[in-house]
Amino acid sequence: MHALRHFYASVLLDARESIKALSEYLGHHDPGFTLRTHTHLMPSSARARR
Repeated sequence: MHALRHFYASVLLDARESIKALSEYLGHHDPGFTLRTHTHLMPSSARARR
């Protein structure tokens, strides 16, 4: 389930979903935490291509 949650968040971020909205969907209190936790999995991320 944890991997699915990461995948879901990454797909929504890649689709340009609002960071604030995604943070609320995931139950995070800080949108910055959401970004730090999930953007490394986005297809456009250099780390994801390695």
